[in-house]
Amino acid sequence: MWLILAAYAQLRLARPLTEDLRRPWEKPLTPDRLTPGRVRRGYPRIRRTVGTPARAPKASHPGPGRPKGRTSTPAPRHPVGKKQRKTDMPRRGGAEQQP
Repeated sequence: MWLILAAYAQLRLARPLTEDLRRPWEKPLTPDRLTPGRVRRGYPRIRRTVGTPARAPKASHPGPGRPKGRTSTPAPRHPVGKKQRKTDMPRRGGAEQQP
């Protein structure tokens, strides 16, 4: 809720900085009567003129990677385990039965 109110407040404060970018069917409005939607349409132009507090991104390059001439070792292989039935464990479901 508060985020929406803050966004609308920003659009209202940006009214004098923007132009009326209207659709062909919309009537022209004075800068002090622009709707938040029309101000939002002109926001890219506002950002271009006002600027941003963020710095330009630093150039980066990919990491060194694998050295030349070295191959990666194959993944370790493990034997498949086989489950064995445990005979010394008591059975579930009550008292043990004696033969």
